[in-house]
Amino acid sequence: MKILDKYIIKKYLTTFTTMLLLFVPIGILVDLSEKIDKLKEFDVPFNEILDYYLNFIWYFGNTLYPIFVFLAVIWFTSKIANDSEITAILSSGISFNRYLKPFMVSATVVAVFALFSGMFIVPEKNRNYNEFQYKYLKKNKKSRETSKIYKQINDNDFVYVSSYNPTREMAYDFSYENFENNSLVFKITARNIRWVEKDSIYRMTDYFKRTFFQDKQFIESARLKDTVFPFKINELSTLKYMAETQNFFQLNKFIEEETKSGSPLINNHLLVRHKRWSIPMSVYILTLLAVSVSSFKRREGMGINLAFGIITAFTFVFFDKFFSVMVSKSNLSPFLGAWIPNLFFLILALYFLNNAKK
Repeated sequence: MKILDKYIIKKYLTTFTTMLLLFVPIGILVDLSEKIDKLKEFDVPFNEILDYYLNFIWYFGNTLYPIFVFLAVIWFTSKIANDSEITAILSSGISFNRYLKPFMVSATVVAVFALFSGMFIVPEKNRNYNEFQYKYLKKNKKSRETSKIYKQINDNDFVYVSSYNPTREMAYDFSYENFENNSLVFKITARNIRWVEKDSIYRMTDYFKRTFFQDKQFIESARLKDTVFPFKINELSTLKYMAETQNFFQLNKFIEEETKSGSPLINNHLLVRHKRWSIPMSVYILTLLAVSVSSFKRREGMGINLAFGIITAFTFVFFDKFFSVMVSKSNLSPFLGAWIPNLFFLILALYFLNNAKK
């Protein structure tokens, strides 16, 4: 049986690798065909295009890991089933559960790699991928602006801006309030505020400060005012992809800070964290489903299994996108949004597994 285990593990991993080598270049070509005109229009340097597609490989691969696994297992299992090899294996007295073992071992190799890369490698690639998009492909700078931002900086300080442009590091209609014992101590307003990197200070335009002391008010104003604040300018950014650029340790801290500040995108951030666990788990589920469906020779040949595989793969992607949108647009729990597709396909896998054992 050890020989068979090694054979299946080798087939699993080599077919999965082949799927990656086949579909990733196709993904690059499709993406390039969509962007080639803009890349020419903005005269993007070749080395930056090359770097973009090196990041794209990780972005694309991480998104579709489970699909590559599913199609790989469907393909090679259907092939050996069509040659009656699996029938011979099971007829020799080996149980279906024992037959599944090398598939689960192989799935573990892929799942561990997917988990590690998703936690520590892909976030940095996502940052570079998205920054390139906004630098060269989304020339409408307003696409990066966020509006009506309210942040709790700490227990006493609160910030509001009507909009924030991360490209210029500038916020508009700025308001800063400081409280002590639930009483307003001072309030600062400005038409805009921007971060001056070379001086490491904030510069406000049409600065106005009102300080409250006992029953008196003190007014201070200026056309321009340079000062410091206990927050970083990028904390005003609520871009959806921010969570995707944080590694495992950074993400937990980022979510804690966003929760404390009352970020309107907290559900999106939580969804990212849950998906980093649900994607590796889906590797096991889709492996189980693929083996259960394709392990027996069919009169229709391999075609019916491959057709089922393609339909199922698209359905999985649809479920994943649908429930992600539900988290963003409704009050669906991020946990459910990440795990419902896995739960649905686990039930489907167990159904086909039960039929396969009969």
